[in-house]
Amino acid sequence: MTLLQDGLIAFLSAVGLTALVWLVAGAVLHTGRPIVPGLLLVLPLRGEALAMEADVRELRRLQSRLPGARMVLVDCGLTEDARGLAQYLADREKRGELVDAAEFHLG
Repeated sequence: MTLLQDGLIAFLSAVGLTALVWLVAGAVLHTGRPIVPGLLLVLPLRGEALAMEADVRELRRLQSRLPGARMVLVDCGLTEDARGLAQYLADREKRGELVDAAEFHLG
C-alpha cells in the first residue's frame, strides 16, 4: 500500500511540476507583440455575400490568436444591403475596416 501511495504522490508531483514549468515558460516567452507586424486578414466580398457573418466570425477567431492582425473586408461588388451589413461588421471590430476593391492596395 505504501508503494502505491508513493507512486501516486510521485506522479502528481511530476504533473504539477510540468504544469508549473509550462505556465512560467508561457508567461516569459509570450510578449504580446504581433507575430507578424502589419498582418492583414483579407475577406473579399461579392454579391449578397450570404456567408459573410460566418466568415467574419472565423476571421475574428483567427484575429484573437494573432495579436496585432487587422481585418479588412473588401467590397468587390456587394449589393446595397450586403454593403450595409459589411460596414456594420467592420465597425464592430477594433481593428477592422471595409474598403472598396479599387482602393485596396498592398503596397
